[in-house]
Amino acid sequence: MTGNGWFQFIVFSLLLLISVRPLGIYLSRVLEGERTWFDPIFRPIERLIYKLGGVDANQEMNWREYALALLGFSAVSLVLTYLIERAQGVLSAGWMNPQGLPGVEQALAWNTAASFTTNTNWQSYVPEATMSYLSQMAGLAYHNFASAAVGIAVAVALVRGIKRTSSSTIGNFWVDATRSILYVLLPACAIFALVLVWQGVPQNLHPYTQATTLESQMQTIAQGPVASQEAIKMLGTNGGGFFNANSAHPFENPTPLTNLLQMLAIFVIPAALTFMLGRLTGSPGHGWAVLAAMFVLFTAGYTAVYWAESQPHPMIQGVTQAASLTAPGGNMEGKEVRFGIAQSALFATITTDASCGAVNGMHDSFTPLGGMVVLTNIMLGEVVFGGVGAGLYGILIFVILSVFIAGLMVGRTPEYLGKKIESYDVKMAMLYVLIFPLIILSLTAVFVMSPVIGLGSLNNAGPHGLTEILYAFTSATGNNGSAFAGLNANTWWYNIVLGIAMLAGRFLMIVPVLALAGNLAQKKSVPPSPGTFPVNSALFTVLLTGVILILGALTFFPVLSLGPVLEHLQLHSGQLF
Repeated sequence: MTGNGWFQFIVFSLLLLISVRPLGIYLSRVLEGERTWFDPIFRPIERLIYKLGGVDANQEMNWREYALALLGFSAVSLVLTYLIERAQGVLSAGWMNPQGLPGVEQALAWNTAASFTTNTNWQSYVPEATMSYLSQMAGLAYHNFASAAVGIAVAVALVRGIKRTSSSTIGNFWVDATRSILYVLLPACAIFALVLVWQGVPQNLHPYTQATTLESQMQTIAQGPVASQEAIKMLGTNGGGFFNANSAHPFENPTPLTNLLQMLAIFVIPAALTFMLGRLTGSPGHGWAVLAAMFVLFTAGYTAVYWAESQPHPMIQGVTQAASLTAPGGNMEGKEVRFGIAQSALFATITTDASCGAVNGMHDSFTPLGGMVVLTNIMLGEVVFGGVGAGLYGILIFVILSVFIAGLMVGRTPEYLGKKIESYDVKMAMLYVLIFPLIILSLTAVFVMSPVIGLGSLNNAGPHGLTEILYAFTSATGNNGSAFAGLNANTWWYNIVLGIAMLAGRFLMIVPVLALAGNLAQKKSVPPSPGTFPVNSALFTVLLTGVILILGALTFFPVLSLGPVLEHLQLHSGQLF
């Protein structure tokens, strides 16, 4: 650990915190239909979209209608993406498929369609050797926008449920999704893509370049419409790379500036949504308290990963592993030399705190404790900033539980921003919390106990192999998409089951959120009393942080101790496995 590494963390944090208020104000104005700077440009386009789609923008939905619209939209999008992948060899030719790539195999096409529909972007394939330009743009990049918009829509629907009183509706899904894409994601991505092109990221439809190396060998240099996909990959917390090496590839992440901007892009919208929460509910302090809880957990995670990766490897003897002007020190396996340990640790922490999955290093090569932290980040429910929208509605579930626990402690009916928290609300919150570990642990157990379909894909035995399978199902169910890549998941069984886990981890958890939003919206507002627990204080931040950590420990600690912890103990005892 070096002063320079901490300086980079401080610069990133300051830039992030500076952006929270202005972007939060803009998001709240967009999602509540207030006037913005972009209205003269986008308002006519928005009206045209509603007219072509037959949408009455003034007609709001109850939570069931909202959920059905969301599920129907996602289902149709999934099927269309699957068909594009399967037929890409026929649909795309010439400049849309200059490599002449054939259609994608059935199980892999299913896995990929489910992955991008759910904002997971898990990739069981080599993108530049599997997907045509048409599939990349019309199938995958489209979903990067759509899935991010779905997350934002659910988040603002829940905030409306908290804000409104005696209301049977929580908004209009089509309006929320359209405005999220049109006013937020599209302009931000257009600007970000141009910045990436300026920094050297390719944006073309050329055939791959054939080059002769110094050893007189032929080399194929892949390229394509990379910058446009890279922008929404980060801003939408998607994470699916145009290249197999993802953000470690110099065409996706060529400079220190692009590395910084990509990390900021992952967090900037989720962080700003907390300010939107405070502004729309009339309690700005509450939004800052929620942001503070996220930031505390983020800082703790980065500190742990940075420390773990900076330690000398106990199995390497005879060389100096201390940091110096000419050596990075610590564990450099699987890391880009141009980023080093500090930036690799920061990127890994950010991408697993959010449901992004983009990587600039190999998580499978992290130390056992470093790998445990990034795995734990996902297991917490990705509420530490989290995905676009998903992070906000995820942490609001823990807010509900925290208020409920505080109410029990003082012997009064829990209240949250003027709403009494009753049994139905707690049931929906606990359903959300319990679905997540149930899917992960059940599927991990099945594959660990299956020598052929589960263990047969491992490149590592022992605790590390267990962690690779656990990480795969955690990443899929948590809609993260990063991987411990020692596991070959491109098999029929893994592709099918991981696809199911992604859909379950996305939509089985969204439905209780919308049910909670609908129930809260129907409640009457009650004035605060002496027994009301304040949700805009440092004490609330401490309680919220504690509830997140305790629930995470109760559900996942036993299996974590069997994987990364046991691997750490074996590594430091000098055993190879």
